[in-house]
Amino acid sequence: MPPVVYLVRHGETEWSRSGQHTSRTDLPLLAEGETDAQALGRRLSGTRLALVLASPMTRARETARLAGLGDAVEITPDLHELGYGEYEGRTTPDIRTERPGWSIWTDGAPHGEPLATAGERADRVIERALAADGDVALFAHGHILRIVGARWLELPPEAAAGLALSTASLCILGFERERRVIWLWNDTSHRG
Repeated sequence: MPPVVYLVRHGETEWSRSGQHTSRTDLPLLAEGETDAQALGRRLSGTRLALVLASPMTRARETARLAGLGDAVEITPDLHELGYGEYEGRTTPDIRTERPGWSIWTDGAPHGEPLATAGERADRVIERALAADGDVALFAHGHILRIVGARWLELPPEAAAGLALSTASLCILGFERERRVIWLWNDTSHRG
């Protein structure tokens, strides 16, 4: 049986609430983010997982821990958020005062990570998921998980622009026969 892959975006942080791009800045979860992570745990309870991977950042690791999977989690830098370079900590409206119409998906960021490089990281994560002996959970960040979703469908990383992702959301990737598909995307029904 091919695996089911659960994508879990971390709970809310101060910067995710304000819309600031957050890659290397290691922020803790807000109280609401902690509550949402616990709700994710209830949602995932009873799910048998052969592999649990998380970004090295506190917000992703803590979401996995609060979801009850802290003992099973393996940290991988391949799930680190897309590198925003000079745009770290800035919001899209702020960046657009200098660069009207700017988008991370088409314009990148000065000294940021190229989407192709993030796509290669996503491909390595997918390879690990496909090799697992059962279902998999990935705890990470908005943009890298969107790229994982696009690459799961064998689309270029730029296609992730069409896959919005809320904090503490759950996505389910799987198969329809031999084709890789998205069964559920950006579900937040577990949140209070």
